[in-house]
Amino acid sequence: MVLSTVVFVTRRKRRTSSELLVLPDAGFPRALIPELSKEPAPVGAMASAEPLTALSRWYLYAIHGYFCEVMFTAAWEFVVNLNWKFPGVTSVWALFIYGTSILIVERMYLRLRGRCPLLVRCLIYTLWTYLWEFTTGYILRQFNACPWDYSQFDFDFMGLITLEYAVPWFCGALIVEQFVIRNTLRLRFDKDAEPGEPGGPLALANGHVKTD
Repeated sequence: MVLSTVVFVTRRKRRTSSELLVLPDAGFPRALIPELSKEPAPVGAMASAEPLTALSRWYLYAIHGYFCEVMFTAAWEFVVNLNWKFPGVTSVWALFIYGTSILIVERMYLRLRGRCPLLVRCLIYTLWTYLWEFTTGYILRQFNACPWDYSQFDFDFMGLITLEYAVPWFCGALIVEQFVIRNTLRLRFDKDAEPGEPGGPLALANGHVKTD
């Protein structure tokens, strides 16, 4: 009988169903009781999971920008010259330039995501990209170290930026926000995990964790 498995805590006040005490050894199916069917979470299972530091995120952003520039220049060489060798080129300076730029775009995203629609945010990112590209290029040019030159384009300014790249920068900003920044902000480090050891519930905190 179901009634034999339920005991009221007191007779003075009628309790709700959530306040009933269910005897675990009375043979009542645990699957029918959500509170009992759930396994208790290990203590501290997520306590050691921490977001990536700014330096770690900068590193991921730098590698992403570096890789994308190599792929873009390789694709450009193929489209323009039909070069099947796909020679992608870039500069070590690109690591600092892209890593710092995307880290700043990340801060913009966190501030603007609830205030501006996506296309407006991408327009702001594009304007920032032009400003950052011109600034870093101008500084590097003082040391004869600027690795790009847009002088052959029709709508360039001082050879440091060019209007022809507006659409690629806009599309790049869209990809950066929607795929790179949002997923990077979801990553977590487990400071107590040992490299190479199989993990239990803690392994979930060491990978992709959604926060929104």
